[in-house]
Amino acid sequence: MDKFIVSARKYRPQNFNTVVGQSHITTTLKNAIRNQQLAHAFLFCGPRGVGKTTCARILAKTINCLNLTADGEACNTCNSCVSFDQGTSLNIHELDAASNNSVDDIRALVEQVRFAPQAGKYKVYIVDEVHMLSASAFNAFLKTLEEPPLYAIFILATTEKHKILPTILSRCQIFDFKRITNNDTVEHLNEIADKEDIKAEKAALQVIAQKSEGCMRDSLSILDKIVSFTNGNVTYRNTLEHLNILDHDYYYKLLQTQLDEDMAGSILLYDEINRKGFEGDLVLNGYAEFIRNILVCQNPKAATLLDVVEGLQSKYIETAKKVSAAYLVSALNILNEAEINYKMARNKRLHVEMALIKLSFLQQAIQLSYNNESGALIKKKRVNGPIAVKAEPLQSLQIKSLVASNNNPLLEAKLYVEPKLAVNRVSEAKPVIQNKKPVKEALPLDEKEPGVMEPLTKNEGAVSIAPSLAKKTLLQSLRDKHVNIGINENVKEVLPITEESLKNSWKCFTEKLKKEFKNSVVTVFNLAELRVVNDNHFSITVSTSLEQKFIDQEKMTLLEYFKDCFNNKNIGFTIHIIEQPKQEVVSTLTSREKYLKMIEQYPMIKELKDRLKLELDY
Repeated sequence: MDKFIVSARKYRPQNFNTVVGQSHITTTLKNAIRNQQLAHAFLFCGPRGVGKTTCARILAKTINCLNLTADGEACNTCNSCVSFDQGTSLNIHELDAASNNSVDDIRALVEQVRFAPQAGKYKVYIVDEVHMLSASAFNAFLKTLEEPPLYAIFILATTEKHKILPTILSRCQIFDFKRITNNDTVEHLNEIADKEDIKAEKAALQVIAQKSEGCMRDSLSILDKIVSFTNGNVTYRNTLEHLNILDHDYYYKLLQTQLDEDMAGSILLYDEINRKGFEGDLVLNGYAEFIRNILVCQNPKAATLLDVVEGLQSKYIETAKKVSAAYLVSALNILNEAEINYKMARNKRLHVEMALIKLSFLQQAIQLSYNNESGALIKKKRVNGPIAVKAEPLQSLQIKSLVASNNNPLLEAKLYVEPKLAVNRVSEAKPVIQNKKPVKEALPLDEKEPGVMEPLTKNEGAVSIAPSLAKKTLLQSLRDKHVNIGINENVKEVLPITEESLKNSWKCFTEKLKKEFKNSVVTVFNLAELRVVNDNHFSITVSTSLEQKFIDQEKMTLLEYFKDCFNNKNIGFTIHIIEQPKQEVVSTLTSREKYLKMIEQYPMIKELKDRLKLELDY
């Protein structure tokens, strides 16, 4: 039994003509070889499985071929090509930067560059996954990459171009590989199926190409799995079953139930899908893609973007004619939001069902009315017009003081006005008095009644008199306070500061601190010494800076308290620190020192210890 080789390795391209989907790169490389315009360093970047390493190997083999064909391809028959195919060529060195990413690995590579090739023209160094190199390894590689020997060519391959240092990018000729299209993938899979005598439906190969998302290696791996699963008979149904892909028939049924506003049918259909093992996020994603394809089919210009299995295009176009664009766009928004919030939902099934319920009643929510004559969209009119900001005119302090001096409640009632209804109706408003009597005409200033203010005239903006005095604004309350301040206020006499009054006030403040459970501060206040300096100042004497900090913490409260006690707003104090003389600290004796002192005073203790042969543990 021959050893099985996977299709990705067995059918790996051996020359530029067999590379799939990268004609823009292979043509450039062949022309460069033919015209002998090879760069000293190449950077191949692009998605996984699109042929970066394969093209690097073909380039390395072609530039060392002894008998190039007319179109710049390797002959595959000379000693250099044969040794390369067998993996014994000494002119080609491959380095996996994912596992050899240190400075030492790059230094070893640079050391090899110094030796010229024994056979052939060039020594080619292929560094795969070059973005995995460390920053120090990149820096060690810079000089050699910029000015290598004439016989050395470097080919770097990576899937993450943005991780490579700009100094490396500027020294390389960059080739960007693109994803392989589904049509190219299907054609290549069909060729392999013919060579391997595999019966494969084209629809099944299209599903495999869509699942691989432009990666040829993935598509070949999927094909190998399905061939093993189906025993060489690849059909559309068993491909869907193996790849766990939901059939489009379910999406058509789901859309029909929602167009019919059949909520129960949608939920039951989702229950059937769920019992088959399909996760909710997979259903949401697939259904959103299905809705997008229908939306695309509504415009003939955008229909080229439709990438579905062959034979389904006509069904999509027919369905697009039955559904409105408004419904499709709204459905896409609902599905997109549901898919984003799916991971955060605790009850996944209920989350998907809620999205389906919204879609079932979506047509009722969309209310688009068109004018029969012009065909234009009729916009809804605003029922309630804009409401003007309500405002109340401010009163003068002179008027307020006049009211306070006359103490006339009726007069004060006239001064309260109702807010304006609208700015554009000020000229039309008429003054309305509480007793509904007509307003007297404005008298000259010398003929007005004392203490009575008339309403504003028409050109000043007519307002109505407020019916009650039950509510006052904050501004009016402040004005009352301002007008009446100082009328009945008695000025308190400043009390002189004496030693006795100072100590009594200090003691009261200390008791206040004690009630607030500030015990450490109370202790400091009890130890402090007070002395009167003058009528507005006193001093506080403490022994340490720590005590000073405790008093400073209560400074503002203490000043306010003393200002109230002595009716003196200019009162203040200063804090002095007078350190106490240090007391002599008696040093603590150790156990040995105590023993020596004891035997000095009582010699018999030492004699007793020696006779009993005691060992003391000091």
